Amino acid sequence: MSRYAKRSLGQNYLVDANLQHKIVEALGAGPEDEVLEIGPGRGALTRHLVGTVGRLVLVELDDDHASALADRFGARSDVEVIHGDILELDRARRLHDPEDALVVGNIPYNITTPIVFHLLERPRPRDIVLMVQDEVAQRMAAPAGTKAYGALSVGVRTVARVQRLFKVGRGAFRPVPGVDSAVIRITPIRPEPMDAAEEKNLRVLVRAAFQWRRKQLRRILRDHPDLEIPEDRAEAATEAVGVKMETRPERLEPEDFIALSRALA
Repeated sequence: MSRYAKRSLGQNYLVDANLQHKIVEALGAGPEDEVLEIGPGRGALTRHLVGTVGRLVLVELDDDHASALADRFGARSDVEVIHGDILELDRARRLHDPEDALVVGNIPYNITTPIVFHLLERPRPRDIVLMVQDEVAQRMAAPAGTKAYGALSVGVRTVARVQRLFKVGRGAFRPVPGVDSAVIRITPIRPEPMDAAEEKNLRVLVRAAFQWRRKQLRRILRDHPDLEIPEDRAEAATEAVGVKMETRPERLEPEDFIALSRALA
């Protein structure tokens, strides 16, 4: 196993044993649970999960780490090591029950958002506990009307609940990163609040709204090239859901975006 972290893979190893335990405890996995761990690396979390959960699936992109994990755990019937990219993983095929699985990981900061949205594609897991950059955690959990609130906040919280569990100082890692981290819990909403077509329409609306976040809804709905909704139709939709056309996107709660998207459809 490589001694050195690879910057190209965004590797920072969690060396604080107390925090390792705390993350695993937050996941709350037991002997009946199937757990997917993203980027186990040197096994900081893995060693606390092996033998305590029903099935553990490890997804590791790094060649050296994947090989070492296979050597270490490959003989166990309750552990599967997948050498590959989490963004290309077909969870429906690799997990026994993808909608009941738990996900945990200390994920690379440079691809946090793609990983989160990949995990929130259907079928969605039961619960997700991730170590992310603290700034990203704050954006996911930010209240409407704040500077940190944006497309990421709405995109995640229209399909899941988000909790920022605790902050993790940069000194808990080797090499020491240039930012602080936080552990978040993302719990997909059940039953799902939208069908697949509604989610697609919502994503278009949210992306357009926050690209023009300083403009009022009237201008966004009418003039954004991804929307171009006639003003009379936009007015009818906003009135139906109790939103004013003069409102700016950051003032709308995630639930408002769902209602507005449905009304526009």
